[in-house]
Amino acid sequence: MKHTNLAAKAIAFVLLLGGLSVAHSAAPPVDVRPMMVISASSADVATLDPDRATNFGDLGVVSEVFNGLVRLAPGSADPDRIEPDLATSWDASADKTVWTFRLRKGVQFHGGYGEMKADDVVYSVRRAADPKRSSFAADFAVVDKVEALDDYTVRFTLKHPSASFLGLVANYHGGSVVSQAAAERLGKKFGQSPIGTGPFAFSQLVTQQYVKLVANDAYFRGGPKLSGIMYRMILSDSARELAVTTNEIDLMGAKREQRWVEKARSRGMNVEIMDPAEFRTIFINRTIKPLDNLKVRQALAAAINVDEIVRYAGKDVADKGCSVVPNGYLGADCGDGGYAYDPTRARQLLAEAGFPNGVTLHSVVSNVSAQQPIMEIIQAQLARAGIKLEMEVVDHATYQAKSRANQSALVFYGAARFPTAGNWLREFYDSAASIGAPGAMSNFGHCSVADGDIRAAEVEPDPKRQLALWKQAQQKIHNDVCAIPLFGLKQVWVQSDRVKLGYQLKGALSLQPPVTELTTVSRDKP
Repeated sequence: MKHTNLAAKAIAFVLLLGGLSVAHSAAPPVDVRPMMVISASSADVATLDPDRATNFGDLGVVSEVFNGLVRLAPGSADPDRIEPDLATSWDASADKTVWTFRLRKGVQFHGGYGEMKADDVVYSVRRAADPKRSSFAADFAVVDKVEALDDYTVRFTLKHPSASFLGLVANYHGGSVVSQAAAERLGKKFGQSPIGTGPFAFSQLVTQQYVKLVANDAYFRGGPKLSGIMYRMILSDSARELAVTTNEIDLMGAKREQRWVEKARSRGMNVEIMDPAEFRTIFINRTIKPLDNLKVRQALAAAINVDEIVRYAGKDVADKGCSVVPNGYLGADCGDGGYAYDPTRARQLLAEAGFPNGVTLHSVVSNVSAQQPIMEIIQAQLARAGIKLEMEVVDHATYQAKSRANQSALVFYGAARFPTAGNWLREFYDSAASIGAPGAMSNFGHCSVADGDIRAAEVEPDPKRQLALWKQAQQKIHNDVCAIPLFGLKQVWVQSDRVKLGYQLKGALSLQPPVTELTTVSRDKP
């Protein structure tokens, strides 16, 4: 009996080992694909909700998680290179007011939220057009209605033709398609747990440390060659540089300064300079006295030497502005040119305005390397004309908050938008977009002089007449000195030699080199 029990125990032990062996063999295989590590110059992520993401560090992450109906070709910021994304094809009515999109079949949302269908597109557009849920609602004012004709067909009816309509439904600024089920279920948590259809799915966010994305192997263009992407939050420029030289990170957001670019290249770094340039502008807040006086605004314009600023920024990374609309945008007009630098004339204008002893202004300035040094140059230039600029230097989030609370006389702001004059003028120079207005966007100067032309251009069906209206708007804004255009600052990234992007890099509206399903990183020792 004793031997029988021992035998039974031995048999049970063998069976147990066999069970463990079976369980072990059934474990999922380890993903041997490399993980790409990226670090932009961001301390944290504000939101990964595509209808709210506006910060530099957020846009790149969002671009990997979501798709639009159409997209700009990877590596391009050229609006003429729009191609199918979630839509396979589209057509427009003769008057360009009715657009019909046919959707891909079988596209799956991340996280088991099912197939993307026309109802999700309709929901996404209505969400992006809702000012309570979107930072880009004003862009969608042109849409009269959007409807699902069937599961795979969506029709837009516009209030009037729009030169930038396809840009509106591209994978950029409110054009992302979200899962209706996920957005409704997650509510305000959607920005920390985004659900899209892109090549990479959200996995984890650790505040001020990292965001982790994992490969979406069900991606409709094919599973990625990477296992995922790790976005590390490294605010220190020197720390990022060290990390890229030691192969701890593969793609690094770098200083957009000529001297840094030249030094980095001399050290053998693979520096990529790409479009779009973020257009730098000094907005003059006329709600703060004495900036309501035209002569004072004219004095400011005469006191700022843009050529000196561009020389500091550098020939490879900076492109001097010639209009309030960025260089290269459809409809940008340089007929009036920039403002002439003349500090003597600036002092004379101040005296004519009743300020023979000069004026003192208060400006909130971000401490980021792309802003503070430029504002220090401007501060010195203004001083030579009798204008004292008191700078309150704060972190970038505080600068954004205070600027949008009308606490800064001069607002230094840089941005890139879908490249048409209409988009830019509507956001930065229409009074409806003024800070504090119900439809507030980024009109920090409270400019209103060109409202009629900007709004008429929005509904003008004749392209030539539309261009003429945009030109008139720019002339009026120039003459009223609503702002002082400075320069376009291009994007600067350092790419490890181990990275193969899978396309030719010229630009990206997400301000980051796109990581696609074809991108890979070699982990072999050099």
